[in-house]
Amino acid sequence: MEQNYVIIVAAGTGSRMGGNLPKQFIPINGKPILMHTLLKFHLSETKPKIMLVLSSEMESYWKKLCLEYDFQVPHELCHGGDSRFQSVKNGLAKLRSLIEVPANAIIAVHDAARPLLSTQLIDALYQEVANGPHAVIPAVQSSSSVRFGNENKSEAVDRNQVWLVQTPQVFQAALLLEAYDQEESASFTDDASVVENWNENKMSNNLLIFPGEHQNLKITYQEDLAIAQLLLE
Repeated sequence: MEQNYVIIVAAGTGSRMGGNLPKQFIPINGKPILMHTLLKFHLSETKPKIMLVLSSEMESYWKKLCLEYDFQVPHELCHGGDSRFQSVKNGLAKLRSLIEVPANAIIAVHDAARPLLSTQLIDALYQEVANGPHAVIPAVQSSSSVRFGNENKSEAVDRNQVWLVQTPQVFQAALLLEAYDQEESASFTDDASVVENWNENKMSNNLLIFPGEHQNLKITYQEDLAIAQLLLE
């Protein structure tokens, strides 16, 4: 029997957004961004068990918000680390005690500030991993021209070969647990890069790209809030 889980990473400070409140707690369309995100997974047919990774400083504030908004989506709490890698690693450490057979379990990792994904995408990604691939990452192709380089020297890149990676990234549990046993590297930009680095001298990790959703944007800057508000409405 398959066991489905999701680690929602919400321990960041949202420094690029500005202000004192981390972006995942900013209210849009009636409730904090983070609640919209958790609700999407809860409303999916997959209904994975949710592990929410928060900074220890924000735990009491989150619990206060849950009471204020009568938010009752079931989830476990875990404290984050000094980096995204460490936060995911902490979430996985707590999941180890819940997963009976890692070979039969599936774990997704999702950014808290991506509340606009559809439940259909969530279900499709879990189903894809259940059907065989060890890892599936949603991504969309660039609609803009792309150049590689810096301000002084650059060259055109075929945009058909460029993919903009999103979350949730979904993995066979055994693969993700093993990959996060390695030392952290500055080259780790997402969970797929962690898996690729761990597996570089082994057989193929069977990591596939799955069509993502253009609306599945990550709320990073102030203007993203207005776009998210419009889409949620």
